[in-house]
Amino acid sequence: MKLLTFKGGVHPPEKKLTEHEKIQKAPLPERVVVLMAQHAGAPAKVVVEVGQQVKTGQVIGEPQGPVSAYVHSPVTGTVTNVAKINSAVHGMAVEAVTIERTGEDEWELLPKLDWTTASKEELIEQIKKAGVVGLGGAMFPTHVKLNPSKPVDTLIINGAECEPYLTIDHRVMLEMDEELLEGIEITKKILGVKEVYIGIEYNKKDAIEHLERKWKGKVKVAALKTKYPQGAEKQLIKAITGREVPSGGLPMDVGVVVQNVSTMVAIKQAVVDGRPLVERGMTLTGEGVNRKGNWWVRIGTPISWIIERLGDGFAEGYNELKVLMGGPMMGIPVPNLDTPLLKGNNGITVIPEQKRESTNCIRCSYCVHVCPMNLQPYLLDLLARKKKYDEAAAIGLLDCIECGSCTYICPANVEHVKSIKLAKKVYRTLRGGKK
Repeated sequence: MKLLTFKGGVHPPEKKLTEHEKIQKAPLPERVVVLMAQHAGAPAKVVVEVGQQVKTGQVIGEPQGPVSAYVHSPVTGTVTNVAKINSAVHGMAVEAVTIERTGEDEWELLPKLDWTTASKEELIEQIKKAGVVGLGGAMFPTHVKLNPSKPVDTLIINGAECEPYLTIDHRVMLEMDEELLEGIEITKKILGVKEVYIGIEYNKKDAIEHLERKWKGKVKVAALKTKYPQGAEKQLIKAITGREVPSGGLPMDVGVVVQNVSTMVAIKQAVVDGRPLVERGMTLTGEGVNRKGNWWVRIGTPISWIIERLGDGFAEGYNELKVLMGGPMMGIPVPNLDTPLLKGNNGITVIPEQKRESTNCIRCSYCVHVCPMNLQPYLLDLLARKKKYDEAAAIGLLDCIECGSCTYICPANVEHVKSIKLAKKVYRTLRGGKK
């Protein structure tokens, strides 16, 4: 079997500790904190007030602007607070709604659609009203992504899950293949494409064999070399189709739309079942928790609750632990365990803190060799530190996908990604100010 791949990348230890753990449904949390920025783009506008009773699936936030998304209540209960809280993901204070659960679910569902007869416009509107966003991490509103401004001929389903430790997408492919396929069929109809691929890394051989058998003649299964960041959109497109997304471009520029496997399940549930996106699958993993597993968890559940109730607390024997939203390569450190679960959060990883002492760059060029975007991370880091943002932009600053391959491979422990992320933020702010 020929394994498809891309140029560059690294091979961090996989540590798929939960790959054989079946998905379990988490109990309902007593309290949820739901951010209005559950998506890329403009935050939603709060449409409930303190003291109001809400049902599971009821709209509590309405989209603002063309790139935004609906936000729904994950539980049935009482709104106890509406205020801004600090968000580790957004790097700023974001408005949030706190809801105390008062009982079991009392659902407010959307009308169910027969996708085989519904129009493209009706399907997109249903997905929009359900608040579906990209569940691979980017959280881009799905209804926008499914209405590209350029013609597309290929749909790629991202089942790579190249991030170490995380296994929820692997389990979804094994356990929910029928819902996944129905979500793909709905998406295929909306986009009007004929070619559909699902890309899966070879370390998930059981998923490759399972879907090849179940989906024969419906979806092409592309076996991918196990390498990080194989699941990045541009690398996935290059590996499967050979097409290269241009600098500053989008997948639709080469006729492709990429969607995560969990997003496909959310699309099926929104259209067929009328269920808004109020819960998601996630992996709780790492050496730092006593119990590891894959779970369906309500959006807005505090990470502290997840670790205590689902993970049986922190493991003993470690001097210091690091809690990440996501995996160790691209995950965001959690400064406060009351941080709530977001729609795009596919895992919580708890690992021992490893102190890295940086030294000066030794010009080994390892970072250049592994960069999947063919950039010069050492030079971008240098220019970023010297605040030469225009020069950095000229050599591809905004093309960096922040995968962390450069930082991982660096023998001098230079944290390229940290300085590059800050430089991108400053450059975009300055460029926006000039406009």
